[in-house]
Amino acid sequence: MKRNSEKFDRNLIKSFFGSFMRAFIQVVKTNLRIFRTMSTEATASVSKAAVSATKPEKPVLDAEKKQVKSDHARKSKKKPHHFNLKVPKGTKDWADQDMVIREAIFKKLTAIFREHGGVTIDTPVFELREILEGKYGEDSKLIYNLEDQGGELTSLRYDLTVPFARYVAMNGIEKMKRYHIAKVYRRDQPAMTKGRMREFYQCDFDVAGEYDSMVPDAEMLKIMVDGLTQLGINKFKIKLNNRKILDGIFKVCGVKDKDVRRVSSAVDKLDKLPWADVKKEMCEEKNQPEEVADLIGQYVKLSGPIRDLLAKLKADDKLMSNKSANEGISEIEAMADYLEAFKIDNYISFDMSLARGLDYYTGVIYECVTEQSAPPKDAAEKKAKAKHHKSKGDEDASEYVGVGSIAAGGRYDNLVGMFLGTNSKGKKAKSIPCVGVSFGVERIFSLIKQRSELVKKVRPVSTQVFVMAFGGGKDWNGLLPERMAIAAKLWDAGIETEYMYKKKVNPRKQFDAAEKVGCPLAVILGRQEFADGKIRVKELGTGQTDEGDLVPIDDVVKEVRKHLDSLNDDGVDEVSRLLRGD
Repeated sequence: MKRNSEKFDRNLIKSFFGSFMRAFIQVVKTNLRIFRTMSTEATASVSKAAVSATKPEKPVLDAEKKQVKSDHARKSKKKPHHFNLKVPKGTKDWADQDMVIREAIFKKLTAIFREHGGVTIDTPVFELREILEGKYGEDSKLIYNLEDQGGELTSLRYDLTVPFARYVAMNGIEKMKRYHIAKVYRRDQPAMTKGRMREFYQCDFDVAGEYDSMVPDAEMLKIMVDGLTQLGINKFKIKLNNRKILDGIFKVCGVKDKDVRRVSSAVDKLDKLPWADVKKEMCEEKNQPEEVADLIGQYVKLSGPIRDLLAKLKADDKLMSNKSANEGISEIEAMADYLEAFKIDNYISFDMSLARGLDYYTGVIYECVTEQSAPPKDAAEKKAKAKHHKSKGDEDASEYVGVGSIAAGGRYDNLVGMFLGTNSKGKKAKSIPCVGVSFGVERIFSLIKQRSELVKKVRPVSTQVFVMAFGGGKDWNGLLPERMAIAAKLWDAGIETEYMYKKKVNPRKQFDAAEKVGCPLAVILGRQEFADGKIRVKELGTGQTDEGDLVPIDDVVKEVRKHLDSLNDDGVDEVSRLLRGD
């Protein structure tokens, strides 16, 4: 009985305690819900109050916005963004007469290249850096290097020769005559008025393939002579030499193989520096003994007619005992025959100082110079003065440098082979011998621009005919559709024609527009005359006050051609006359 009572007490206590805990937990949960609700409401109330306290009335807000805009505008006026409106150093914009002259040069040289069987190609303006590296000797420092987003290392092309050699190797070409007119880039000291720029055009003609010795080489010089004379440049001299002869001279004089190219680059400066300065560079910078430099000087100072100098070199037993020199002399001797056949030998001077600094030349080399090629006699004084008065970034070397060579080239038999791999037998693939010539367009342009009186006559546009309409009265409509129809008829006939883009234009403004572009001829639609099926053809710029020739509308093309032919003396226009140097 007692045991049952104790058991009852324990169950009662357990039941009471359980009920108490459940009730306590419920009270806690309820209080938590109430607290959360109160907190949320209080927060919302406080936030609303804060927003309400800080939010201004709409007029106040608009006023503040206007003030902000006003302050911003004021700051913008105080500190506007200014562009540095200039072109990069060593470059220029081409326009008006300059473009007309340059395009005429391209046209003339292209015609000559085609006469000699050339086909044109175009290559990328930049090449893989490894393609250009090691091809230009000391001038390699003038290459513009690039890097794309993927890390590919490239460089802007330094000339058109190395890209051509890469093209020949890449496409397995064995024979080809090609010409290429394109821009190249060199980080050189510019002399803008002398045509020495960092961005400039080259006009190249090259022959790739195996041929009888010196035959294509002589043709390169024929192309050079024809190109320059047809551009009105008649007073020039082509320096001719052979790398094989130079290499033989250096060996005979005691220059080590590893120093040949370095010494050659020093000799190449003889057209700009006196022998004393070149000798100093050889000894101090190229580490050549003085006696070696003196021996070299005895040879590189030699120049003259091909036959005369050949005789003198062939009499030098020590030089003739050198295999390289002997081969080079034999090549020049063969070339002399071909130059005489082309009747251009009178332009040639066999000049032992010519070295051409580019590493890829292997045989005959040549370059064309004029009186303007050399720097002025007081170049050193002018250079010092220019450097004193000009900042380094703005310096232009025009005052103290010459134009330099205006065309140059040579034989490069090993360049293509540099890009060829090995054949199936593990032997180096056979290289393709090449020879070429390159015209420096900007340098030629600088010489042509000196023909000041002729340049003034060159029109910046080629418009030949200006179509006008004269009339008046309330019902005058300007005959715009009719002018457009006449212009279209002249365009279809290949005649450069303009008209004013306005319905009604007074006569004076139409004449002014024609005069502005230097137009030589006007086709005039008169109100009554046009209604009668006739128009006037009038020559402009003659100073004559006549009204022109009245002709049937259907004969406008024939009459215009007749007048245009009569305007040019001997059928030669002002651009052709400029290039011819008349």
